[in-house]
Amino acid sequence: MLNADPLLKRPKLLNKALVARALESLKPKAGSPVEMWRMLTERYVVDLDAVATLLPAGEPETRWLPARDRQTATL
Repeated sequence: MLNADPLLKRPKLLNKALVARALESLKPKAGSPVEMWRMLTERYVVDLDAVATLLPAGEPETRWLPARDRQTATL
């Protein structure tokens, strides 16, 4: 993540609607989700939870405890 300069004023995007609008404007310029994150955090102060909701990770969630899943299926 960006090492932010506290003296540089950047617009604040603190709700999902504003974050979504910024993502749409940056989408044509970004080649990947990583690039999108970088551009977004360089240009704006953002609510990271809103960004994570609108720009989900490309990897699937890890599935935990497969042994427990198999055990409960046999009961």
